[in-house]
Amino acid sequence: MRVHVVSDVHGNADDLAEAGEGADALICLGDLVLFLDYADHSRGIFPDLFGTENADRIVELRTARRFEEARDLGRRLWAGLDVDRDTAIEAAVRRQYAALFAAFPTPTYATYGNVDIPRLWADFAGPGTTVLDGERIELGGLTFGFVGGGLRTPMRTPYEIPDEEYAAKVEALGDVDVLCSHIPPDVPDLTYDTVARRFERGSRALLDAIHRVRPRYALFGHVHQPLARRMRVGATECVNVGHFASTGKPFALEW
Repeated sequence: MRVHVVSDVHGNADDLAEAGEGADALICLGDLVLFLDYADHSRGIFPDLFGTENADRIVELRTARRFEEARDLGRRLWAGLDVDRDTAIEAAVRRQYAALFAAFPTPTYATYGNVDIPRLWADFAGPGTTVLDGERIELGGLTFGFVGGGLRTPMRTPYEIPDEEYAAKVEALGDVDVLCSHIPPDVPDLTYDTVARRFERGSRALLDAIHRVRPRYALFGHVHQPLARRMRVGATECVNVGHFASTGKPFALEW
């Protein structure tokens, strides 16, 4: 059995259309939407609406962790639009989702990232795509458990949830062979982004499940340039499957 795994697609529909080639199934660990490309500030919903110069500025503020100033700038920009913020974002996200879900091969098993909008997925997921969050499936004799979304941060991305709610989803999985999530377990080497030079939020509940359940693998994304891409925690091989938006390459899992 061979499964390809991607995360942090961020608008890369072209490579996504080829990500399942040679595999029995594709797993997607979320963050389909591209709101703002931190490597190329001309790409994404934000620069499409407000231009690259404003994108440069908001990236500068966020990178410096001046989040309140970034929110003030955002509020001024959104106030200048002819439509309200939510309407503009949803229209742009729908355009991206139409292209991205059309690129998914059959079968695809997907969960949400922190920048995704879960309520829209049902409008785009075709019969070959199964959306899972706090749920499990059997593939090739192994049990895969899926936990979507992220934890609360100052960034306030669309699908951030309280720690207790996230932990309940992890608990609901029970025993699994492969633990699939968007965010990593709360291990410093796995949560530190070497380019952004900050720790992203990892989940203590995921780490506890790794110690308790001892899955073969824990697969995740979220941290685009991690200090460690893979490491063993007890009996579990923890793997950041990569920033698909920039690499265009899936992680391959074979057994």
